[in-house]
Amino acid sequence: MNGRALHGVNLTGWLMLESWVTPGLFADSGALDEPSLIHAVGTQRYREIVDRHRAEFMRHADFVQIAGRGFNAVRLTVPWYVFGAAGPDPGPYVGCIGNVDDAFEWAEDVGLKVLLVLGISPGREEDEHGLIHNHEHFSDYRDDMLQVLSLLADRYKMRDGFLGVEVADEPRTQTRRGLSVSEGVPLHVLRTYYRAAYDAVRKTAGKDPVIVIPDAGRHGAWDVFMAQRRYENVWLDSHLYHYTDKTDATGPFGVRHLVDNSLAALKAARRSGLPVMVGKWSGSLPFPDSLMTPEGLIAIERVYIAEQINAFSDCPAWFFQTWKTAGRLVGWDARVALATFERRMLD
Repeated sequence: MNGRALHGVNLTGWLMLESWVTPGLFADSGALDEPSLIHAVGTQRYREIVDRHRAEFMRHADFVQIAGRGFNAVRLTVPWYVFGAAGPDPGPYVGCIGNVDDAFEWAEDVGLKVLLVLGISPGREEDEHGLIHNHEHFSDYRDDMLQVLSLLADRYKMRDGFLGVEVADEPRTQTRRGLSVSEGVPLHVLRTYYRAAYDAVRKTAGKDPVIVIPDAGRHGAWDVFMAQRRYENVWLDSHLYHYTDKTDATGPFGVRHLVDNSLAALKAARRSGLPVMVGKWSGSLPFPDSLMTPEGLIAIERVYIAEQINAFSDCPAWFFQTWKTAGRLVGWDARVALATFERRMLD
């Protein structure tokens, strides 16, 4: 990378369906996520929907436009069933390794780096809705995920566009409040998985790929974790959304408060001793009411986005959420939210 920071976009909703990205795919079924869609429309219809969507939603032209806007990387979440029948039992889900191959071809053609993200969320297993056996608890399928990481690393280790792999996307850890313990995976279990994932990728692909571990929203819980000499080229990922913060962001003071929250999160995460990247962030703001005019909203979001970009200036990478949505959602769709920013601010 020659020391150059990576500024990129997520490709959310492409290889794993997301109703907020493409609501039209879910409109007639009443489903809100991919597992519910399978239940609602049946396996055969689901396969038709997902195959057509993957073929049409992202194309080479999108990668050309991403590079043309000044971005130099993409964060691509791939499902754990990416290899289909060639990997762990995919159940009713459809593999998509051919689409990942296409992504590398398109990225390398325009000079983009690709960070692959294994689309699992330890501690949120209820999202599977019972479609896959042995997926009720992370410990049941952990070893299968290590296999998938190894297969991905082996397949792309020689590709020029391969930045590395993030070993999970949105983990949820247990937290204790008084005598009660919240839903989620125990922190020590997640830590053990991260170490095992590091070993699996390094054994297959050597020391060059970056290995990214998500902080699970617990920015300060990773002090000196994996900072020992034997761990090389490891980054910690913080997702810095603020649209649910209880702050009046209708003015400069509120925006400053939100950006200060980002800076505080990064400071806490850096106690890990690892480089800290921002895997997901958006321009969406919390508002106490809807009295602001569209013009006012655009203006305040522009200030907020510029301040966030500045806050991330010491990070090795950041990735906006996301490149495209079917409805061109303000604050979330990079084609809209970042359209008025000059290339030099993104380079």
